[in-house]
Amino acid sequence: MKILVTGATGKVGRAFIERLLGSSEFPDCTVRAFCHNRVLPEQERLEIIKGSIARREDVETALEGISHVLHLATCKETPGDVMDVTVKGLFWLLEECRASTTFEQFILIGGDAGMGHFFYPHPIPVTEMQSHSAYPGCYALSKVLEEVMLEQYYIQYDFSGCCLRAPWIMEKDDFRYTLSFGPDVFGGPRWGDLVDTKQAADHASRGTIPIMLDPDGKPVKRNFVHLDDLVSAIVAALQHPGAARQETFNICMDEPVDYREVGAYLSESRGLPTVEIQTDFHSTWLDNSKAKFLLGWRPEVDLPTLIDRAWDYQRAAEDPRKIWYPG
Repeated sequence: MKILVTGATGKVGRAFIERLLGSSEFPDCTVRAFCHNRVLPEQERLEIIKGSIARREDVETALEGISHVLHLATCKETPGDVMDVTVKGLFWLLEECRASTTFEQFILIGGDAGMGHFFYPHPIPVTEMQSHSAYPGCYALSKVLEEVMLEQYYIQYDFSGCCLRAPWIMEKDDFRYTLSFGPDVFGGPRWGDLVDTKQAADHASRGTIPIMLDPDGKPVKRNFVHLDDLVSAIVAALQHPGAARQETFNICMDEPVDYREVGAYLSESRGLPTVEIQTDFHSTWLDNSKAKFLLGWRPEVDLPTLIDRAWDYQRAAEDPRKIWYPG
């Protein structure tokens, strides 16, 4: 097995490569990391190649002799890049895989942005059969286009691929900073923008936990997945290529995170105050039964584990928090 990883320097790419090369699951596997702006340190069984997936000649070079592709490279809310990188880049990858004599399996990491995650009401659990419904912005649209393009290659060319659809991916202390009222907040909502400046500063200084409420005043349930569980799902797809072939899987925690439960747990375990925040967002429950049934995959990180890992994590001085993409 020789696997090409796009987006190899991101959190998922780094963790997957570390797992693949550091375990005995695939002892004969080698990795080619397709890098653009950043590179990985050299390592045995790891080859670094630089280029852009938006350029066909770079993709052609990157795919020489490759048997498997893990496609992670994407753009967030960057309209000037998203079509070239996300749409054209995926097209060149699929075209070169289709023409390759060594290619065996393509794994796309999709996202629940393509299902609208908490922007739209979802009265029943969201399965892989639900229609796409991108929320406003170019990122969600690009995730829909990725999945649709891959599905059409199944139809057009009987292409060997699968999509692992992940919600927001957490590692280290990420989850803690998704709940910050300060300027260090990770992702959205930006809680400090939903209250006045004085309240935001007070909440930030006290470590107050926001309890997101939907338009009816009920606590929002939102989907997450821990990085370790997503990497395990990728490994499962590689180990079960027949079961994964031409399928889409929701890869997420067994239950979505209930903001009321988050507040209660942190209040009891760490003495942190809470505050209710009214929003226009809606609860969504991603159903991960299909991945369990076909891939034998099980997430290990539940809500208490997610919280405790984030609050107990001690970040080293040489590992500052960095957000590599806007949005």
